[in-house]
Amino acid sequence: MRVLLATRNEKKLAELDRILATAGLDVPLVGLAAVPSYVELPETGLTFAENALGKAREGAAHSGLATVADDSGLAVDALHGMPGVFSARWAGRQGDDLANLELVLAQVADVPDEHRGAAFVCAAALVLPDGREWTVHGEMRGTLVRAPRGTHGFGYDPIFVADGHDRTNAELLPAEKDAISHRGKAFRRLAAILANLG
Repeated sequence: MRVLLATRNEKKLAELDRILATAGLDVPLVGLAAVPSYVELPETGLTFAENALGKAREGAAHSGLATVADDSGLAVDALHGMPGVFSARWAGRQGDDLANLELVLAQVADVPDEHRGAAFVCAAALVLPDGREWTVHGEMRGTLVRAPRGTHGFGYDPIFVADGHDRTNAELLPAEKDAISHRGKAFRRLAAILANLG
């Protein structure tokens, strides 16, 4: 069974591939670049789960493959949970990681260290061509540092330190991050579902 990850983000594709392999699941994984193109609907859901399910349903319908999609982002306590579902376009342009990160840092610049709590949140969905679907969640709590550190990862990783750690997500090796990340937790739950499909 081939599985489509409904993303054009090669880093996410590599991340899911690592997580599934670590979970002992050997399934061929492809991204959107490997299937006939279709018009991707904008993410209009107000929750991570709505957006993940929408993308997974769309991918399964157009490709005929079991499709995994996720929506994830950063929820900052001092910003009342924002940027949340708007994380990838917080600064106004989709996928401008540096601009998004700099805007969040500016918005919490005067917030004392003890109130700089945040969480990475992930909703991941699996939709089969026969209409069966599952949604799982993962969360990683932590705090925001005042300046980016590290060269691994992507998005807000350089400014986020997970609880119990002293390095940012961008300072962790990929396998270290996968073991504790919101996406790692959610994708391992999906891996268990995929394994039981036989």
